[in-house]
Amino acid sequence: MSEISELLIPALWETIYMVFFSSVFSVLMGFPIGIALVVSDKGGILENSKVYRILDTLVNVCRSFPFIILMILIFPLSRIIVGTTIGTTASIVPLSIAAAPFVGRIIENALKDVDKGVIEAVEAMGASPGEIIFKAMIPEAMPSLVMGITLTIINLIGYSAMAGAIGGGGLGDLAIRYGFYRFQTKLMVISVIVIIVLVQGIQFIGNNIAKRLLENR
Repeated sequence: MSEISELLIPALWETIYMVFFSSVFSVLMGFPIGIALVVSDKGGILENSKVYRILDTLVNVCRSFPFIILMILIFPLSRIIVGTTIGTTASIVPLSIAAAPFVGRIIENALKDVDKGVIEAVEAMGASPGEIIFKAMIPEAMPSLVMGITLTIINLIGYSAMAGAIGGGGLGDLAIRYGFYRFQTKLMVISVIVIIVLVQGIQFIGNNIAKRLLENR
């Protein structure tokens, strides 16, 4: 059991490390994409059909790539940014890029669900586009945004497990390298259970934060 712990604990921390930083970077990249999609869409506060079509197409194309293929395609970029294509730090680059379009869609959908009456009321008070976005739309959409970001983190846990198949490290790498290739079924089962517990914990936290935001509106 001590041998399993020696392998499992570092792998768990590698997964948490990958998922945490890729979540942060994907939200930082995806948030402006989502806002741009909302404000440039038909009926948006800065309506621009050409900008919307370009962004919409780019997001759809990026989301169409299977993660394993995308990770291989981004190897040169990972090498430029972190100096290597193998390991947990290198995996953060493709994880962030893969999740950013997904975050953009989540932000778009959450902001589009905001009551039009709220936006019209703020506009009538003479608010600027920036004020409408950051003082009206985002606060109103916060519960949905929290649930969307929670879903993103959970997806990134799955992506990080796939990254383990090509040297990304973490629980996925542990399950494949030791559980599958070395026929240590017990280790593979434990790795899967830890991933499930991690997902359930994140979902529980996200649900509670969203619930509190709804109650405090």
